[in-house]
Amino acid sequence: MTSATPRVPIVGGNWKMNTTRAEAHALLRDLRARFDGLRGVEVVICPPAAWLGDAADLLGGSSLAVAAQNVYWEPKGAFTGEVSAPMLVGTAAAVLIGHSERRHVFGETDEDTNRKLRAVLDAGLRPVLAIGELREEAEGGRTEAVLRRQLTGAFEGFDALPPDLVVAYEPVWAIGTGLAATADDAQERCAMVRAILAERFDRTSADACRIQYGGSVNAGNAAGYAACPDVDGVLVGGASLDGASFEAICRAFVA
Repeated sequence: MTSATPRVPIVGGNWKMNTTRAEAHALLRDLRARFDGLRGVEVVICPPAAWLGDAADLLGGSSLAVAAQNVYWEPKGAFTGEVSAPMLVGTAAAVLIGHSERRHVFGETDEDTNRKLRAVLDAGLRPVLAIGELREEAEGGRTEAVLRRQLTGAFEGFDALPPDLVVAYEPVWAIGTGLAATADDAQERCAMVRAILAERFDRTSADACRIQYGGSVNAGNAAGYAACPDVDGVLVGGASLDGASFEAICRAFVA
């Protein structure tokens, strides 16, 4: 079943911990020139926290949105080095939470993701909830169980699926490895996520939810993902640092 209202594809560029300030400015200007006014796809740029204000200024008034890569769940306080959701208001429109690097490098739990999700929503920002399984979990046939656990934990205490939330399915084994999931695998997993959301909430909201694929996305494989009915965009890592490559990926999702 598909949504009665077509889902507008959404492509995110996660720069991770890359770019100097000068490099960030050059890339932001390049992306604005390439994408401003592009119809049929929503483009979201996720620069490092140090350049969020610069991104907001350089992309202000354009069709490109800015997203933060991380957030802390408390609104303020003695938390040196952290950034709260209220602090992002006016700079970022969205926040990436639950990324596998936050989970597996920094030890964040499903409970932490739940707290961050609530904080982002309370601040009126759009959450991009990342989920995904490890290689050994995939090879052991536990993908569905892992995705179900992560989604259940993230939505603990929620009565309804937040209408503006985006889910990013990113198999951990494909992130930065060059081992991208096939289009068929991405479709199967994104459809699985949608089915879990429908079971947890309701079919109508699940059908309206945009679900991205992430993991070694590049200009050569983007069109395959764009052709999948349950893949509503991609979350791009390294390829988002190159304007031409990122443009080709985004344009692959323009109907």
